[in-house]
Amino acid sequence: MGRGTEQPAPVPGGERAGHRLSAPSDTDRRWRGDARCAAYCALAFVALTTLLDWGSGGLTMGRADLWALIGAVVFTVLRPARVTAGDGWVAVRGLLCERRVRTDALVSVMQYGSVSTRLVLRDVHGHVVELDPDVLVANPLLWHRLDTGARRSRRSGTLRQGGAVLDRLGERIDGGTAREILRASGLD
Repeated sequence: MGRGTEQPAPVPGGERAGHRLSAPSDTDRRWRGDARCAAYCALAFVALTTLLDWGSGGLTMGRADLWALIGAVVFTVLRPARVTAGDGWVAVRGLLCERRVRTDALVSVMQYGSVSTRLVLRDVHGHVVELDPDVLVANPLLWHRLDTGARRSRRSGTLRQGGAVLDRLGERIDGGTAREILRASGLD
């Protein structure tokens, strides 16, 4: 390279929706283990059903293919979405696509469900992300990124709905973190 032609290192993920993503980003630490568990469950399902079908004498190549296809569907259903957060954004990558919201431009935060709760974030650009709040509980760095952006949204006045949801989630996460610190220090 010649003088003055050095380019900055590319940012992971590139540019999307007109926003340059800032590095570094934080990722769900449990995702790999959860995805591996989903794969093991799908493989166990395929092995067990194929073995039972073989034991009953009804296994054919077509039925084995069917069990493999159903195993792929089981994996697809069990595979968790991958949550990543950076300065001012949260992204959720499913099997086929990635959805992203600007946390510093949130309009609403809603929580749905009683048994399997979902947190739905919507920004001023109309982008929507749905995620499991337990991911934020298990990953305080992801929560910190979301909370920092939500505080900016509150200050700028864009966040009109869901402040109480974020406050309750923050109390839950802070309480869990405090219990972990006490347990690690032997004071629990």
